[in-house]
Amino acid sequence: MKNWHPDLSRSGNPLYIALADLIEMDLRSGTLSAGDKLPTHRDLARRLAIDVTTVARGYLEAQKRGLVQSHVGRGTFVTGRGEGARPDVAPDARRAALIDPSMNMPPEPDDPVLVARMREGLSALAADLVPLLRYQAFGGAEMDREAAVLWLARRGLMPPAERIFVTPGAHPALLAIFATLARPGEAVLSEAITYPGMRSIAAQLRLRLSGLPMDDDGILPDAFADACEREAPKALYLNPTLHNPLTLTMPAARRAALVVVARKYRVPIVEDDAYGFLPQEGPLPLAALAPELTWYIGGLSKCIGAGLRLAYVAAPDDGRAVWSFAGAMRTGNVMASPLTTALATRWIGDGTADAILGALRVEAEARQALAASLLPAGSYRAAPLAFNIWLPLPHGWTRSTFSAHMRASGLGVVASDAFAVDGAPPEAVRVCLGGPIPRPRLQTALEFMAHALEGPPEMAGSFF
Repeated sequence: MKNWHPDLSRSGNPLYIALADLIEMDLRSGTLSAGDKLPTHRDLARRLAIDVTTVARGYLEAQKRGLVQSHVGRGTFVTGRGEGARPDVAPDARRAALIDPSMNMPPEPDDPVLVARMREGLSALAADLVPLLRYQAFGGAEMDREAAVLWLARRGLMPPAERIFVTPGAHPALLAIFATLARPGEAVLSEAITYPGMRSIAAQLRLRLSGLPMDDDGILPDAFADACEREAPKALYLNPTLHNPLTLTMPAARRAALVVVARKYRVPIVEDDAYGFLPQEGPLPLAALAPELTWYIGGLSKCIGAGLRLAYVAAPDDGRAVWSFAGAMRTGNVMASPLTTALATRWIGDGTADAILGALRVEAEARQALAASLLPAGSYRAAPLAFNIWLPLPHGWTRSTFSAHMRASGLGVVASDAFAVDGAPPEAVRVCLGGPIPRPRLQTALEFMAHALEGPPEMAGSFF
């Protein structure tokens, strides 16, 4: 806690206003810093020999100015906004309402110290604001590629900087990669249950997407080999760590077996490692096993924030492939947003990105533990760090009926149709546990879901 003892005589305003004035003054002078925890109401009132209510009113005034943030049970923290903050600045409720619950979102950080640190990083970009509004070099400036090298090293990858591209998100990168690897009508392979964005990309490019059989470790190597013989595929798409939506992580032995097949048939691997930075330990990416074959995409949306539309692409050691990819990316996107890129580079360099990642791990584990306490063991698929569960539905429920029943709960429930590549989709749904929903509301929603699953739709009051 900050041992802060303000001199109220420095302000001629009423005591509670003077207290807010001094927080702002000391923030500007450096006496207070973003993330500092202020004394409790009672402690500061005792130090200053004033009423506790006066301190409470002073902190409330400071919060209205955007100088501090108070949380019940945690205390009051300096946010770091200080100079230039306006009393009427507040989050825009219209933006807060722009939520798509069908997306698999990470939990949102709410620790005031961490949020203050994030804001400070964003504020620091103001010094370079005008240059960041210019067109930038395609693929990222040198300092941004250096940040990408540091970030990818966390996954055991060490590609040279010239093979790293900073792109405006994983989805545009995937679109550009597949546009260079395959032509309309040609086959690409994926898991039988896969990321919906891959299905959309294949449809957009008119590629023939073929889903491969899986077990609990991922795609079956023999099925991959058979498809290579039968279909002469142009690429294999994989989401091997905390697979969306099945939550499985492909073990090292299975990755190695798939690499053997890919090398034999010279099939490029496209590795979508959206969730790969969440586990602190785990198997190496396929790009570390077969760098000459693998396109690696390390997106930041799932490990830092969904609105941070940025991804680092490590291209295989093939000059022609790199040139084609660069051309496709330039045509479709010109460049990644310099503002977004600069923020990511700063957060990686000063440790904020690691702090956010650590907070996401803690919250994801807590939410999975909550689900485990409310849902019958073995009734769903999950992983401790996943943002979702995969729920096969009990007899009587269909995926459409269950999704409709859960619509008012606040949970993002998506039917299996979005993920199934071939054949009839299973009667299952993906349930997202992340996003802005607070944990108490999540508990209520999961209790509602658990009650619904105790019997057929008729018992849950669902009549469709």
